[in-house]
Amino acid sequence: MMAISAIGASSALPSASTQSLGLEDFLKILLTQLNYQDPLKPMDNQQFMAQMAQFTSLEQTQRLNEKLDQLITNQAALQSVGLIGRAVDVETATGRVTGTVASLSLHGDAPLVSVNTAQGNVLAEVPLSKILNVR
Repeated sequence: MMAISAIGASSALPSASTQSLGLEDFLKILLTQLNYQDPLKPMDNQQFMAQMAQFTSLEQTQRLNEKLDQLITNQAALQSVGLIGRAVDVETATGRVTGTVASLSLHGDAPLVSVNTAQGNVLAEVPLSKILNVR
């Protein structure tokens, strides 16, 4: 027996950019529809316009979601600046630890704080989600 591999098989997972439809994809679909339509029953222009409007609306919604994500990230960064010097309770693997926020790091996707604990230890790179209480 001879083994047959799949045509165009790929071992890599598709990236996020290849999973969403873009304007070029929509135009390819539209041209394919035009090429294979029944010449005796052509598609109505209103139907084309409705499809284009729906796609434009979808694309604008996707852009709005991206901008909202950026806004939320920026808002978290701005609010986290106010934590410097404040007493906080932090959730750790061993339980709740009390300390003072010593510094803030804005590198990466989310702000991270360093906390000087009451026992004299330093908790580095604590995400804001681990802060239980601010005093």
